[in-house]
Amino acid sequence: MQFFFKYLLILLTFSPFITFAQYEISGKIVDNANKPISYSNISLHTKIDSTFVKGTITEENGSFLMEEIEEGEYHLKVSFVGYQTKIIPVKVDNDKQIDTIQLKEETAQLSDIKIYSKKPRIIKEVDRIIFDVENTSLSSGNSWDILSKTPGVININGDLKIRNTSATVYINDKKVYLTSSELKQFLDGLSAENIKQIEVIRNPPAKYDAGNGPILNIVTTKNHTPGYKASLNGNYTQAIFPKYNLGTSHFYKNEKLNLFANYNFTKAKHFKEDESYINFLNNKEVFQYWDTDFNKTTQEQQHNINLVLDYQFDEKNKISLNGTSLLTPKKDLDNNGRTRIFDNNRVLDSSFTTNSQLQNDLFNAAVDLTFSHNFEKENTQLSLNAHATYFEQNNDQQLLTQYFNNENLLLTENSFSSEGYQKINIYAGQADFETVFDTYKFLAGAKFAFINSTSSLFFYDVRTSSETFQGNHLTDKFTYNEAISAVYTSVSKDWSKWKAKAGLRVENTYREGNSVALNQETNRNYTNFFPSLFISYQAAENYSFSFDYGRKIARPSYTSLNPFRYYINENSYQAGNPNLNAALSNSFNLNYTYKDAYSFDFYFRDNGENVAQLVFQNNENQFLRSVQANMLESKSYGIDFLHGRSLKNWWYAQVVFSGFHEEETFVALESNNAEVTNDINGFYLSLYNGLTLSKDGTFTGDVTFLYISSLLQGSYQLDDMLNLSLGVRKTIWDNRAELSLHLADAFNSYATQLNSTYLNQDNGFFAQPENRYIRLGFKYYFGNFRLKDNQRTINNQERERL
Repeated sequence: MQFFFKYLLILLTFSPFITFAQYEISGKIVDNANKPISYSNISLHTKIDSTFVKGTITEENGSFLMEEIEEGEYHLKVSFVGYQTKIIPVKVDNDKQIDTIQLKEETAQLSDIKIYSKKPRIIKEVDRIIFDVENTSLSSGNSWDILSKTPGVININGDLKIRNTSATVYINDKKVYLTSSELKQFLDGLSAENIKQIEVIRNPPAKYDAGNGPILNIVTTKNHTPGYKASLNGNYTQAIFPKYNLGTSHFYKNEKLNLFANYNFTKAKHFKEDESYINFLNNKEVFQYWDTDFNKTTQEQQHNINLVLDYQFDEKNKISLNGTSLLTPKKDLDNNGRTRIFDNNRVLDSSFTTNSQLQNDLFNAAVDLTFSHNFEKENTQLSLNAHATYFEQNNDQQLLTQYFNNENLLLTENSFSSEGYQKINIYAGQADFETVFDTYKFLAGAKFAFINSTSSLFFYDVRTSSETFQGNHLTDKFTYNEAISAVYTSVSKDWSKWKAKAGLRVENTYREGNSVALNQETNRNYTNFFPSLFISYQAAENYSFSFDYGRKIARPSYTSLNPFRYYINENSYQAGNPNLNAALSNSFNLNYTYKDAYSFDFYFRDNGENVAQLVFQNNENQFLRSVQANMLESKSYGIDFLHGRSLKNWWYAQVVFSGFHEEETFVALESNNAEVTNDINGFYLSLYNGLTLSKDGTFTGDVTFLYISSLLQGSYQLDDMLNLSLGVRKTIWDNRAELSLHLADAFNSYATQLNSTYLNQDNGFFAQPENRYIRLGFKYYFGNFRLKDNQRTINNQERERL
């Protein structure tokens, strides 16, 4: 029944894509620069009495199509916020192709607030896909919600992935340097109200750091009109435990100054439940079964602050200051687990319980200062950027393990505590020069980054307050320094039917790490070349082809290089690896697009010695360890399909389908170092429906469906997952405020079983976080609301590896 229900949902969502037509009216809407205006409002009225007949909106390329139009004389009305409305007479006696319609910008300033709801749209460019979400029903949530619903992006246990590769998140081309768990905290507390677009850059060009995999760039809206505007927003979320978010955004602009400031406060209590198993083997026969029920309760308060300041000295010179900070003081984690041990006949032998109390204090701040100069020559610019990051966190843990016999009588107990500390400083400088030679666009740049990381971890026996684990190398101090120097260039050109862009980046990396307890110093020094190529060909009016290639490097995160052990219980721990190598990858992508609406991608990616987290069970001593390791080989290939269209003037639908093959080969450390290949064939399907539920456009909704058949995650294979989410948004008080309601993971089915079964390994777990929740949101706008927030263009890779 569950299988039938899943695919019934898929069929029901696909069925609206079939439509029929009689007479048609088609055309294209552009702005003053002849660029397409997507999602313009098109309405058809009778000539005699201006009675409304039919309406629609333009597609990503500015085109529109009205179907089932009866013969007669009409007026076509074209409008879009920020542009002057245009009315065109139309006589319909057959299919009608309207000449390109150009809209002029509205010059009058608005003193009152006007908020218009529109539908998301997809824009394809030569090196990226753009998901436009400004003022859609999606913008009533937080930034994490929007990224999770971006076409081609999937959320796997709190990690955003594109083609099953972890994505790097940028905000206005500035990298957010946080681990996956910290990134989710940050984006959960970052309101989506100021997000204009999400750029999906699967193969970043030479301008971006070679260490990037796919990029998710959050582009905020831009401020055009002088004055002041502000907003207040609040969200209440009910999952197993409640969560609260309050925030405010302020914008100010005059002739020279453009200022944006945002603050968000989040108070939340989270719950996660895991069920895991380990079947310990001897000569391929199970001699012990370990079944564990584990739950984690987290309480936290979080403060997010963002500041952007632009100052325009004159028409040629501008300076920009951008600052972000994340503060999470005294985050408390309470972990409780019970493990039952059975003999080979499934008879209870013994059990043990684990209680772990962890307190985390985290502070992360980044500052960017950018100076840009426009030369007399058109499209010629010099940009200089300086970046600094300060990251600091403390982790204090207390762990108690109690052992019981099969009658639940206490046998013994062990207890220890640990104190962990980490500080990271990042400094970077970058220069970019852009110009045009004849019809060629040229970019050249250089970047230098220096990273210093200091970590310490001390273990204590709670009964004696002594460092009893010193002899086992658990107490340690680890220092790490890294310097990256890069030069890069790219050139691009557009012909009548062809577009091409080629780039080359050269990077030198020097790194050194030193572990006091292990008495081990590791040094690496290497130089690599990273070419990139993008080619597109408009073969005919209705179809085009494109190809792109890129070579990248995946550097281990600073945490992955840290050899410290973090214990879940006395029989399970996680550890880093200072001997990790950077992994070189090559990716190829061929695209076919039909009518700017149907997109097919065929891709192959060789990830080389990709770094992954591998889990191994030790059958002799009965423990589980999770380690960072280089793969021997990693590759994937597949096909992606993307299509979005307006089915009705009130209904926009979008579908993403991907079929893929993945395989990874690694050294099985607990299986006599045998080489093991883990591979799967799978697919995922994402469906989005954006609905306008009222004639005036003030009531909107969205329905999102996601199904994933299977994936690889390190040494694990994931079973299938399904997610159905619903949301509505209503503007009130003459469009000065809005209410939103969102139901996520309606069937609580976006969780999955992970299994690792090969040779002498047989373990797995089922993780169930609070994926299902209801969120009620409220926003209030005031001030001159034609203002739009300022944007940024700089990237820093090093913070991503925190």
